[in-house]
Amino acid sequence: MRIYKRVRLTGAQYFFTVNLAERQGNDQLIRHVDHLRTAFRQTRDDHPFNIDAIVILPEHLHCIWPLPPGDDDYPTRWRLIKTRFSMRLTADEAISASRKRKGERGIWQRRYWEHYIRNERDFHHHLDYIHYNPVKHGYVQAAKDWPYSSFQQWIKRGMYPENWAASPDIQDYSWE
Repeated sequence: MRIYKRVRLTGAQYFFTVNLAERQGNDQLIRHVDHLRTAFRQTRDDHPFNIDAIVILPEHLHCIWPLPPGDDDYPTRWRLIKTRFSMRLTADEAISASRKRKGERGIWQRRYWEHYIRNERDFHHHLDYIHYNPVKHGYVQAAKDWPYSSFQQWIKRGMYPENWAASPDIQDYSWE
């Protein structure tokens, strides 16, 4: 069994990538976006945290969270979000023998990717990546056109112009 070492710093800010188990032709996250929003809301009620930025794509999502001072427990939050979302879906997905033995659903990949945001430059780099992602994957021509993103909120804050396009270094980078 692999042992994953995660950076866990209290009150830190993190970038996450979370994927569905079946990525090909799967649109569950946007088809059931209301369930996902409910799972986030319930988890935030129980274990407060902010969402600085987010993009929800059909089969994966990216987000940036700053955790409260003295708190480093993002694993519990992700476990709850995944569980709460999964509980709202009909159990009709393919489930491997391994997952069956462990009593798991086959909706999410077991792991997720996290990155500790080191500084302001790192934050802005990941913020751009999040908002460019729907364009990168070919879902829209412009970031402003994707409805499952925090991009419009950042336009209102004056961070981006409405016609923003990512720089070439963001367009070519992959954190997936």
